[in-house]
Amino acid sequence: MIIWVIVFTIAKVSKLDKHGFEIKPYSIVYKNQKVQVVLTRILGRTQKLTRLFSNTSVIAGFIMMGFAFWYLISNLSNFFVKPESFAAMTVLIPGVTIQSGPNIAYFLLAVPIVLVIHEGAHGIVATLEKIKIKTGGFAVFIALFAGFVEPDEEEFAKSRKISKLRVIGAGATSNVLFSFIIAGLLIFNPSFALLMPDPIRSAFYHEPLGVPIISVTEGSGASKAGLLKDDIITAINGIPIVNPQDFQKVNLKPGETASVSILREGQVSQISVIPTPSTVDPQKGMLGILRAAFPAYQPVVPYYIHWSPEVFMFLLWLWMLSFFIGIFNMLPLPILDGGKFIQSIIEKKISDKAVKITMLSVYALTLALFGLNIALSVVKSGFITI
Repeated sequence: MIIWVIVFTIAKVSKLDKHGFEIKPYSIVYKNQKVQVVLTRILGRTQKLTRLFSNTSVIAGFIMMGFAFWYLISNLSNFFVKPESFAAMTVLIPGVTIQSGPNIAYFLLAVPIVLVIHEGAHGIVATLEKIKIKTGGFAVFIALFAGFVEPDEEEFAKSRKISKLRVIGAGATSNVLFSFIIAGLLIFNPSFALLMPDPIRSAFYHEPLGVPIISVTEGSGASKAGLLKDDIITAINGIPIVNPQDFQKVNLKPGETASVSILREGQVSQISVIPTPSTVDPQKGMLGILRAAFPAYQPVVPYYIHWSPEVFMFLLWLWMLSFFIGIFNMLPLPILDGGKFIQSIIEKKISDKAVKITMLSVYALTLALFGLNIALSVVKSGFITI
């Protein structure tokens, strides 16, 4: 809110309303009527590729819609049948669901990129289909962003059904394709392996190497022995450590030397550590480390791209938002592309009244599925924050 007040004040003082901006207490909207010229120039250089993309976006639209429905239904099923596999969901709202300063920054930096790609794809395919673009621009609603292109409503309504489907499906398809490009930059970074489903992970990574050390307690046996943050523990006293659960197999005694095998910068080392009494049970020993809740992986290729933590997190947010905004934007809801997609398919095949009843039924079903996933996530995990 503080940032919004500053931005709003600067916009007012700078008199941006004289340069195409609409400034209101809750929003700043910019519209540009020359977007059509830019899109036409881009199309002139990419017409064949754009035509292929536009045709693909129709097929992709059906696939993404089906995937979104499958995910929501299967996730609901997991809540009752296989609770450990239920994935908690939340709607990301800066400052509410996102409480970490860096995460808010990554979110706010990534969203405009995702929106420009999404709306740009709508616009260029509309231009290909000879549908006039009246304006294009962006809007800021306090802490939320929106991008838009406004096609001529009459021309869009009169266009062929396949043209409408191409234009509508282009936005979500561009987001998902862009997410694949980002995934290509992240795929050989071991941290990204943790986000992949097992079948996909096994194609790019070997079996887990061990469990990383997040931090070392000062003055502990681990600290005195020279264990470091980011060391990967592969065994303790000859017992293989592959997953965090494997630590339960190890019985450490205070004062008795433990042989810890680690992987550090690709080199395997054996380090002797004298455990100290556990703060929970003095009869048991502890190394004095905080371990990760997940294993470390090694790519199948002999190298991987090592991004700085800041770049990695930004790319991760960009990948996440591109993929999920693309997929869930094809859900048939009034404010999403999926609703327009379904309506374009059924209109003129049935009466206007039947179209309204059908769309309201589809909206109700989709909203119920989405709402139940959110509600059950709150039941299971509480209000989720990042």
